[in-house]
Formats: sequence, structure tokens, C-alpha cells
Amino acid sequence: MVPKPVFTGAATALITPMKGDGSVDYAAFGRLIDWQIAEGISALVIAGTTGEGATLTDAEHCEVLRFAAERAAGRVAMVAGTGSNDTAHAVWLSKEACTMGYDALLTVTPYYNKATQGGLIKTFTTIADAVTKPLILYNVPSRTGVNIAPATYAALADHPNIAGIKEAGGDFSHIAETRALTGDRLSVYSGNDDQVVPLLALGGCGVISVLSNVLPAKTQQMCDLFFAGKVKESAALQCELLPLIHALFCEVNPIPVKAAMAALGYGENVLRLPLTPIEPAHQEKLFALMRAQGLAV
Repeated sequence: MVPKPVFTGAATALITPMKGDGSVDYAAFGRLIDWQIAEGISALVIAGTTGEGATLTDAEHCEVLRFAAERAAGRVAMVAGTGSNDTAHAVWLSKEACTMGYDALLTVTPYYNKATQGGLIKTFTTIADAVTKPLILYNVPSRTGVNIAPATYAALADHPNIAGIKEAGGDFSHIAETRALTGDRLSVYSGNDDQVVPLLALGGCGVISVLSNVLPAKTQQMCDLFFAGKVKESAALQCELLPLIHALFCEVNPIPVKAAMAALGYGENVLRLPLTPIEPAHQEKLFALMRAQGLAV
């Protein structure tokens, strides 16, 4: 069986820094990886939604994954974003990532063409059967139009290459039912920064976070406090960070966090279409909240 969980605590869904011409800024990317690790983050997720994996070419996607794994050099758990709405493409990309030293693969539910629950079982089983690393299944129905049912999680939980789930549906009844059906067979991670502590209270293992791009140490601290039994302190930190979390999602992710990270010196405020830079009024509020957390922007 696959060791579970892949990581405990906070993993950063890392941006992919870009230059003014839209190409990947590898110098900034390397500095960002080093800083995240120095700040004590538990894991890094590369080329996921926040990393604009959907608009990287196949060659870029593989190079971004390869660069990040080599830069991290085993210092922290690494998760590769390898999902696709084309199962065959997800299999290919997942197999490529397995050759690069990743600890796990983050595979989103098929979007646009979607799938039945039976199709989800077949899709995730097909990917898991083809790879040598464990999968973390990514459920984000607001983006994909499909929701993984608790019974579907239960049907997948005993696969030796399916280790966990990133839940971004926001439905705690759904999460509680999933936990009841799967127990410790699947590690559950929050996919929503405003719901970390409540999910940990249901037996979750941590968060795959956008916030931790900006505040890796504090996001990790939120998890560490909870696991140390300091639940009130963890909850207080969750509440303290809510205004900044909301600002980071005032427009579709990763628009706000890309502006935030550019202001911190990690690449330019450049996104690939159809995403466009943050509106000035939203940016002003975001930067004010970052300054309130002691960040120099």
C-alpha cells in the first residue's frame, strides 16, 4: 500500500512566475522555491490551477515540473499537477512526472466534458494503474462542473496508488460523509484557505493553499497549532487571515495571487489569457491587507 499521507500540514499551490513576454521566469521560480522551503512549508504543488498549468504547453509543463523538482532537491515533499479533461493526456503527463522525483500527483476531475461517477472511477483508476506515484484527487466543482460523491471516494479508497483528496467543494456535510465512508484510507486536504481549521477538525491532514504563496510560515503555523492541540489558537489565526484570504479570491484564482507575488518580487504581474491582471481597486485592497501582515508591497 502507498504510505499515507503524502504530507501533513500546508502545501503551497505555487504560482508559475512569468516575464513580461509571458515566458516562464525560471530565476524568480527558483528563488520562490527556495524561500518557500526556508519558511517551513510542508510541500509544494507545481503546475496546478494556481500555477496556470492549463495554459502551459506540454513542453513547458514538463520543464516547469522538472525544474521545480531539481531545485527542491528532496528538501520538501513535491506534488505535480498532472490533471486533464483528457484521461489519456493525464496518464501521459502523470507518467512523465513520475520520472522526475515527485512524491505524488494532483489529478483534477475532468472538466468541460465532465463524467458520471462511474466515469470518474474509471478515469482515476486508469491513471492510478499507469503510474508509480500516489494520486491526490482534486475535487473543485465550481471550476469543473462535476462533484466527486462520497461513495465514489469510497470506491477508490483501496486503490494502492490513490492516497488522498483535495476537497474544494466547500460542503462540510459532503466531507463528513466522505470521512465516514473512507476513514483513514484517504488523506483529506482542504482546497479552500478559509476552511482549513474546520476541515482539520473533521480529521483532515492539511491544506493545499493559495494563501501560503504569500504567507507560507503563517499558513503552516495554522496547521501546526491545530496538530499540537492548540485548536483555539489555530482558529484565531484562521480568523485573523480571513480578510487577506478573501482578497486573494476577490477575482478568479490565480489573478490576485499573481499580483501579490509580483509585488513581492517573484516575476511580473503577467497571466496567460483568458486570465487578465487584477482590477486596480482590488489590487489596492489586497496590497493594504498584505502590508497589515508585515509584507513589503
